[in-house]
Amino acid sequence: MKPHPKPVVPKPVALSPEEIAFVRGLVLYEDSEILALNKPPGLSSQGGRGQVHTLDELLWAFARPGKARPRLIHRLDRDTSGVILTAKTKPAAGFLGKALMARKVAKHYLAIVTPGAPEPRSGVIDQPLRRDEQGREAFMRPCDAGHPDAETAVSRYRARAAGEGAALLELSPETGRMHQLRVHLASIGRPIAGDARYGGALVVDGHPVPRLMLHAAALEFPHPAGGRRRLEAPPPADMTALATALGLA
Repeated sequence: MKPHPKPVVPKPVALSPEEIAFVRGLVLYEDSEILALNKPPGLSSQGGRGQVHTLDELLWAFARPGKARPRLIHRLDRDTSGVILTAKTKPAAGFLGKALMARKVAKHYLAIVTPGAPEPRSGVIDQPLRRDEQGREAFMRPCDAGHPDAETAVSRYRARAAGEGAALLELSPETGRMHQLRVHLASIGRPIAGDARYGGALVVDGHPVPRLMLHAAALEFPHPAGGRRRLEAPPPADMTALATALGLA
């Protein structure tokens, strides 16, 4: 019998004092098993290109000597802000990973969309998606359920506030496909402001949109030690400022 290959253990990443202080300043909640952060926009969760460290690498700031860093349980797109959960132990990572697969983790987002609120103002988008590779870039596309690459994708939405040219939506994805909320909203003619990839407006009512206006506002999940937890993160200043300027706050 061939011996099982040893698991690849990631090598520690050397971080500057400024990077350590930065990532420690993002902590929303921490106990012996989990660590939750409020990820800012512009920071890649994993696999970023270039010289800037990803959030996954910055997690080495929380590693104890000789121990592994906390493990990301899920990802957020680079320009999406908000709650992101990590596990500090291998058992906690396994527990939370299974909870995610069993859809026992509820994610709640906020998004600014154009042009105005969807009709109806609340509902469910049940639209299968497929992955579309174009060079080094990956997109998700709406498709028929019978497509060989189709993946089930379901999202709930509700308009919290609406103006003539934009709306603030509450979103709850029931599945976890890449770019799911972005593609689903674009598919009903309400792309997220700042989402150049999927047709989002870069200027709304004369106001420049600095980035993708999508924020992971809350996360509800079973805790490895028992019970359920809800963690929340306030929207960043740029999103709050745009919502206020558009009369949505």
